[in-house]
Amino acid sequence: MQWRALVLGLVLLRLGLHGVLWLVFGLGPSMGFYQRFPLSFGFQRLRAPDGPASPALGPAGRPGTPGGPSGPSWLQPPGPGAAAAAAAAAAGRRRGRRPEPAVCGPAHWGYVLGSRGRGPDEYERRYSGAFPPQLRAQMRDLARGMFVFGYDNYMAHAFPQDELNPIHCRGRGPDRGDPSNLNINDVLGNYSLTLVDALDTLAIMGNSSEFQKAVKLVINTVSFDKDSTVQVFEATIRVLGSLLSAHRIITDSKQPFGDMTIKDYDNELLHMAHDLAVRLLPAFENTKTGIPYPRVNLKTGVPPDSNNETCTAGAGSLLVEFGILSRLLGDSTFEWVARRAVKALWNLRSNDTGLLGNVVNIQTGRWVGKQSGLGAGLDSFYEYLLKSYILFGEKEDLEMFNAAYRSIQNYLRRGREACNEGEGDPPLYVNVNMFSGQLMNTWIDSLQAFFPGLQVLIGDVEDAICLHAFYYAIWKRYGALPERYNWQLQAPDVLFYPLRPELVESTYLLYQATKNPFYLHVGMDILQSLEKYTKVKCGYATLHHVIDKSKEDRMESFFLSETCKYLYLLFDEENPVHKSGTKYMFTTEGHIVSVDKHLRESPWKEFFSEEGGQDPEGKSVHRPKSPEIKVINSSSNCNRVPDERRYSLPLKSIYMRQIDQMVGLI
Repeated sequence: MQWRALVLGLVLLRLGLHGVLWLVFGLGPSMGFYQRFPLSFGFQRLRAPDGPASPALGPAGRPGTPGGPSGPSWLQPPGPGAAAAAAAAAAGRRRGRRPEPAVCGPAHWGYVLGSRGRGPDEYERRYSGAFPPQLRAQMRDLARGMFVFGYDNYMAHAFPQDELNPIHCRGRGPDRGDPSNLNINDVLGNYSLTLVDALDTLAIMGNSSEFQKAVKLVINTVSFDKDSTVQVFEATIRVLGSLLSAHRIITDSKQPFGDMTIKDYDNELLHMAHDLAVRLLPAFENTKTGIPYPRVNLKTGVPPDSNNETCTAGAGSLLVEFGILSRLLGDSTFEWVARRAVKALWNLRSNDTGLLGNVVNIQTGRWVGKQSGLGAGLDSFYEYLLKSYILFGEKEDLEMFNAAYRSIQNYLRRGREACNEGEGDPPLYVNVNMFSGQLMNTWIDSLQAFFPGLQVLIGDVEDAICLHAFYYAIWKRYGALPERYNWQLQAPDVLFYPLRPELVESTYLLYQATKNPFYLHVGMDILQSLEKYTKVKCGYATLHHVIDKSKEDRMESFFLSETCKYLYLLFDEENPVHKSGTKYMFTTEGHIVSVDKHLRESPWKEFFSEEGGQDPEGKSVHRPKSPEIKVINSSSNCNRVPDERRYSLPLKSIYMRQIDQMVGLI
């Protein structure tokens, strides 16, 4: 009888162990996109002492609904009322409402998962706590050194050409032999692009002697009287924007970055910006919609065989630079044509969803590309609606942005309602059909990583935390961001990484909003990855393949104007950008612009006022007075992440682990 009792005991022990395993995995974080555990063991809405219901317990993204499809909730359209609920939740976050408290008292999810109550889990150990000042200074110097290495090699081996080929240590200009090579010719105009684009980075890093030398080189050697056909958007954000930013730095009476003045400076950079903008103006002529042609020849105007199709971001992201130029010159022409293009695109949005497509015919106004998303083709359109308001104070810009943001929340946002609370997959913004809101594909692109930074500017910090965490998880997996990532397949669709700055930009802005050292750790990861995988003999090279780390011989100008700049500012807490008392804003190319009342004043104010006036064709314009809306844009309003979370993870470790699983990290 003893052996029977022993066997029975072993069977009961094995069953008990199985029960424990089921409980652990049933209550643990999601095991991936497609693994769901429908058995709840009766623990409905189970919470740890402070935490959310486990993501694995609920359906794919909609708490409280039984069942749920296999696969991520992002594949599913928002259910009835979900769009309104998401919009209301976003509005609540922007108004500072906190999520409903958990049913139990405060403690960490590690009580139930991960460390099982034995102390911090691996995420807390790696990311929580202070970032030592010595390490911070080391990272700041590494970022500066990265810029200096790229800049010095460009000047030694490539100037006066547009870009540096860092592997073979030589310069690159337009591809005269192949005019159809738009990847090169849209950007490179034979005007020393990298030098021009890097001017304000030199100032921000406090290198007054090199800034002054570079400005004089630009004044004495750069001309726009070139037989170059360039993209209007690229010439505007990279060249026009940099000239205006550097001009403002030189003429700033406060000189916060050190003595950046130029002896006998006579507004030459402003005159050069004016010359370039005049050469871009033909793109706005002879279009039936007012939406500009995508390309223009700097000598001859719009090419006779020009394409009538353009992307929304390319045509609708000119207002910041053109508006600054108009207000500095006292000439409404440039702002007016840029604003007319924005309004023309805005009026073509879907009546049902409020969304815009990504490619439009400038003559017919018909949408050629009906995809609506936050990445390539649309990204900076939304960005400049908000930033135009911040700079110029025109309320209609803010009204358009708010309406666009509501549509984005209603139709593009998928996943659970709250970033740091509740069940289901993490929030993500997908690509949908602009008319129906139906999912069009299952990829996101690296340009979309700018969006958390934009959310910081409007105070939607909690949602920004989640989206940023998803892109950071992809970075951790590959040591870079693939140009396109398929979230359903958990693999890149387009494998190259051209040293883009968007994730760094959002990391910097989230740190400024939260002061959470987590984002310093993220910046350190990015810096170390760039040093490890992209540094070559004469600079930093594009990754051709993020998996095998093969390289292309190209260092785009935005690496110096944005990527290095944001990394440096992330670690330089004492920089005048943060300490001078002046409010600054960055353009979509990372050029710094001071936000002051001078740019909110214009002699043609009646063109844009609520009371009305006349447009440049003499037609009467009337606009109803809009309600007063306050933009959350300064650090004094970034109190949406409580002080007690300053040194804890911005996203609970259970959700970080969930995201890491969803991109195949664990």
